[in-house]
Amino acid sequence: MNLDFALILVVVTLVTGLLWLLDIAVFAPSRKRRESQMLEEGFEEPKVNKPYWAELSSSIFPVLAAVLILRSFLYEPFQIPSGSMLPTLKVGDFILVNKYHYGLRTPVGNIKFVENNNPQRGDVMVFKYPQNPSVYYIKRVIGLPGDEIVYKDKVLFVNGEPQTQTLIAQIPAINPKRLQVEEQLGDVAHEIYRDVNARVMNGGWRVPEGHYFMMGDNRDNSNDSRYWGFVPDELIVGKAVSVWMHWAQLMSIPDFTAMRSIQ
Repeated sequence: MNLDFALILVVVTLVTGLLWLLDIAVFAPSRKRRESQMLEEGFEEPKVNKPYWAELSSSIFPVLAAVLILRSFLYEPFQIPSGSMLPTLKVGDFILVNKYHYGLRTPVGNIKFVENNNPQRGDVMVFKYPQNPSVYYIKRVIGLPGDEIVYKDKVLFVNGEPQTQTLIAQIPAINPKRLQVEEQLGDVAHEIYRDVNARVMNGGWRVPEGHYFMMGDNRDNSNDSRYWGFVPDELIVGKAVSVWMHWAQLMSIPDFTAMRSIQ
């Protein structure tokens, strides 16, 4: 079962915020009156303690509110769980996703309420998987609304133009043989993997308005728009902008030297 962390965070923040306000508006004045009464009765420095729930809510509400604002409207961390974006992103990379680059959205419902930039060809984007929106995917934007995309013999065509590929290296000890290639996707140069003997997924697609065509950089090992279709705008989460840590295994030491921007 996939827990909706955003919904849980909103609910917990709302509940603790309401309890905090309730204490300020109702119970804090009562404590003040009681302390004044005790002072008149001769007690020195009288103090009426807050109830546990009021103490707890006043302590954690500011923290929860700050986390909610940060991850909903500024940056949200994600961990890369698979190799579909190799060589750009490795399994165990921890990335930051810019949540305001494509416009501000509500933390629950993902409804856009402030417009900003539109996704551009070559962006690395996080989105909700169209066939199960509780799951997050990360791929590269290949096709924009209205584009014609063709993938033939491991070469990508955008609006009839082949995207040039330049061989960088052959990856040793890989079966089938894997090539590391630099692909020029419009104005964006990025690296991809091609498995020479892997089955070719040929096809052609016209991107509808309000949708995007996504592909992984590990072209022969990526579950992407070639198989399940387009990503609608309402499922966009944000733009992946940087790797801030690599943590390969639970018992390993996190590698902060892996920090880099995502191209």
